[in-house]
Amino acid sequence: MDADVIVVGAGLAGLVAAHELTSRGRRVALVDQENAANLGGQAFWSFGGLFLVGSPEQRRLGVKDSLDLAWNDWQGSAGFDRTEDEDSWAVRWARAYVEWAAGEKRSWLAGHGITFLPTVGWAERGDLRAGGHGNSVPRFHIAWGTGTGVVEPFVRYAKQAARDGLLTFHHRHRVDHLVVEGGTARGVRGTVLAPDDSPRGVASNREAAGEFELTARAVIVTSGGIGADHGIVRRHWPERLGTPPARMVTGVPAYVDGRMLDISAEAGARLVNRDRMWHYTEGVRNWDPIWPGHGIRILPGPSSMWFDALGRRLPEPYLPGYDTLGTLRHLRTAEGLAEHDHSWFVLTQKIVEKEFALSGSEQNPDITAKDRAGFLRERVLGKGAPGPVDAFLRHGADFVTAPNLEQLVEKMNRLTDKPLLDATALRRQIETRDLQLANPYAKDAQVQGIRNARRYIGDRLGRVATPHRLLDPAAGPLIGVKLHILTRKTLGGIQTDLDSRALGADGTPVEGLYAAGEAAGFGGGGVHGYNALEGTFLGGCLFSGRAAGRAAARETA
Repeated sequence: MDADVIVVGAGLAGLVAAHELTSRGRRVALVDQENAANLGGQAFWSFGGLFLVGSPEQRRLGVKDSLDLAWNDWQGSAGFDRTEDEDSWAVRWARAYVEWAAGEKRSWLAGHGITFLPTVGWAERGDLRAGGHGNSVPRFHIAWGTGTGVVEPFVRYAKQAARDGLLTFHHRHRVDHLVVEGGTARGVRGTVLAPDDSPRGVASNREAAGEFELTARAVIVTSGGIGADHGIVRRHWPERLGTPPARMVTGVPAYVDGRMLDISAEAGARLVNRDRMWHYTEGVRNWDPIWPGHGIRILPGPSSMWFDALGRRLPEPYLPGYDTLGTLRHLRTAEGLAEHDHSWFVLTQKIVEKEFALSGSEQNPDITAKDRAGFLRERVLGKGAPGPVDAFLRHGADFVTAPNLEQLVEKMNRLTDKPLLDATALRRQIETRDLQLANPYAKDAQVQGIRNARRYIGDRLGRVATPHRLLDPAAGPLIGVKLHILTRKTLGGIQTDLDSRALGADGTPVEGLYAAGEAAGFGGGGVHGYNALEGTFLGGCLFSGRAAGRAAARETA
């Protein structure tokens, strides 16, 4: 045997699994098609949000959370409806994950040196139903160091294990086959790719330089999802979300190609819930791209007005920061929108300064560097938009500014193949909402949401602008942002039991084969069901990678 366990994929789930194994004395072969610069995978680029329930950070901000409330939110969001089949293990994974988030998760993270900003974000505010999708309270805890900081301790463990002789890195090794003998996974076989010294995230060559085969007593697949392959995304695009967009931007590096899913299926693993996926509607083209088609997601506060490609205001609950997939469904199914792949934010300088954040470790250098003084200087005490946001205002192809609405609409129309927006129609809709701001109460759902958000001190101090009329010149200039669909996450994948063992078509484990992270739908083949509550993707990699590593360590004892 070349190792006790082979881990396929050097992203966060794979690194966590490897740590659980090497800390128990197991020998690990860590195989990845990219070079050493890409250790940590997609998680390195993330904002570092983690879903916690009943945390000290929540309590200090006056947020009352509980396991019961979080579980109610999770079930309402997931909408599990295949509980006798494809969701049978996903439901159990979901309950176990929420219990972990309400219990051991924070102390386990602290044990690895991961700490959090004092504020807690309120992501996915929901579809305005108590039993429906969304977080009833803020639960989005941002790690100091962003995703880079979450990945860092596990990269450090892997490098130390390599020095100790317990882990061997096999960079630039692309797995093409899982070796199964007598119904038991015994190794991997594939192609050695030519050396490539490209920086992290940059697309690397696929030139073959040889072949390889490795054997072990167990194999863990942690190879990620399909987000960079738009062809696969469109192939599995569900009918409930309408027609897939002709053009999308890409929120993940090119190596997130989904190859290992079909390879695992060929080895006997069962793939479930492949029609469930998570793509954002607030993507913008990166003015300084790293990977092909590189898009950045805007993390919006609740105040921007959202219009479709034809200039019609989106109905509630399709408000900024509320219901990601509901908004996507509306934009792909509403009358007249099938041929259009974009929508618009219209906002003010006052809103962009307070409410716009950008997803990604590289877009948040102060948090990524754990620069607390810089964070206070830039985001709390500073005037103007944060530096990365200001860079998009100045350089971004999807951003336009103007002193009045007529000039703004003229510039917005220049960003499309033909003019679709009418300034008079937009003015009428904006003025109608602006009239709702004369009182501390209103009938407009978005204005109600803004005022509700400002009752939470975390939003009032650092996330939600003081309510104001969009057409108030004192709040200007006006800003228009062209928004694209941004591909991101696979919510289905390899079905697994609670030990992360890959299950076959008959529901029994494929001996010696495990799966974790996005390749396993973050556990069970779809722990999120149809909708995510955010902060649950990194956490799903941690939780399922931990389970896979511990179970494989027991099997190879």
